Amino acid sequence: MEFDLVISGARLIDGSGAPARTADVGLLGGRIAAVGDLSQASAEERLTAVGRALAPGFIDSHTHDDGYLLVHPDMTPKVSQGVTTVVTGNCGISLAPLVHSQPPQPLDLLGPSDLFRFASFAAWLDALRVAAPNTNVVPLIGHSTLRVGHMVRLNRAADEAEIAAMRAQVAEAMRAGAFGLSTGTFYPPAEHASEAEIVAVSQPLRGHGIYATHLRDETDAIVPAMQEAFRVGRALGCRVVLSHHKVGGKANHGRSVETLALIDEAAASQPVCLDCHPYPATSTMLRLDRIRQSSRTLVTWSKSYPAAAGRDFGSLMVEFGCDDAETLRRLRPAGGIYFLMDEGDVRRIARHRLCMFGSDGLPFDPHPHPRQWGTFPRVLGRLVREEGCLSLEAAVHKMTGLAAAQYGLAERGLIVPGHHADLVLFDPTTVADRATFEQPVQTSLGIELVLVNGRPVWRDGRAVASRSGQVLRPGG
Repeated sequence: MEFDLVISGARLIDGSGAPARTADVGLLGGRIAAVGDLSQASAEERLTAVGRALAPGFIDSHTHDDGYLLVHPDMTPKVSQGVTTVVTGNCGISLAPLVHSQPPQPLDLLGPSDLFRFASFAAWLDALRVAAPNTNVVPLIGHSTLRVGHMVRLNRAADEAEIAAMRAQVAEAMRAGAFGLSTGTFYPPAEHASEAEIVAVSQPLRGHGIYATHLRDETDAIVPAMQEAFRVGRALGCRVVLSHHKVGGKANHGRSVETLALIDEAAASQPVCLDCHPYPATSTMLRLDRIRQSSRTLVTWSKSYPAAAGRDFGSLMVEFGCDDAETLRRLRPAGGIYFLMDEGDVRRIARHRLCMFGSDGLPFDPHPHPRQWGTFPRVLGRLVREEGCLSLEAAVHKMTGLAAAQYGLAERGLIVPGHHADLVLFDPTTVADRATFEQPVQTSLGIELVLVNGRPVWRDGRAVASRSGQVLRPGG
């Protein structure tokens, strides 16, 4: 057998959580063909990787890349981190199915309004296949997007006809290849949706889909919000993913002990998992409640006052000479970064056995949260190497094998013969994020080679337009 590529002598972190070992990996036809001693094997290309770690490509389990994949198919913010697969359509907001000239917040976080041009989920998936981005895509359909498309007034629960129309589009999306549905009842378009509405709309997920949710509340009322999510999962008989799990606000610091215990209790009787990112700050549309719960707020963009991007909200209050409510009125629509989490909670959540990692970045923000560019190297550099919060094997497992198992990605997430060759080669002694809150658009250090389906998408410090990503299907 002649391999397309042999990566030899790497420290193999296979994604299972097993101890690292030194091995060669041979690739053929976009798949992993052999793992072991391949020193005598013939290959079209041989790459010596002594002193480097080779892992499965990272799976970003929480993104808002729905539109970015179409506009920037090179996917530099992600492939530069070692990400080979992105989960889209989170927090109840997906690009499709919706045709709208001025989508309301937070749908506008997905990009310019002209991206909202797909009347069906299948049409958006077709456009993705034509764009052929550098990463694989795991698509979810958003409940808030459905509400905006079918309800004239969003400040109430949906009626039977509206529920039926939304449910029909969920069924169409699932047939087209959606992995499940996400909700974001924290946000205005869906805050009046009842639990019964969510269950009724989500019936096509029954028994096999993913229910990913941005909870109604991640601060004082987080426990009843979690209990609602678990009830929805039980009613549908499907997996619950708690998105970007956190406990926000100073009064709630330390409550991750309580929330993680609730997750363990629920997981004993139903499929449950969660994702998080390694930062004490979150980012979304600019909201007064979040501003008041945070120790600091940075403005990421403002349509009314573009010069506010990257500015501290407090300094803008001084500049305007008015209170927080009036400052917000002058800035909106706008986005913000909120420092409202405790570092101890962030690390406790990251260590949880069911926790995956997701960037939750907003790629079109003029001054984005650094997580869009630095999440995965930050885990490897800070949480693993500098702090010892996680072992390298455990961190990689969360980014790869665990995420692949939770989302039902067959033949991905592990370095074993027969699996698709989604791989990342990095230097464990130097890998680190460079993106900061002050300068967030910066590629990371230590990521040397990224392969998607056997073809390079990041090499020698730059993206390679291989366009080898695939729109994945459940179980495939």
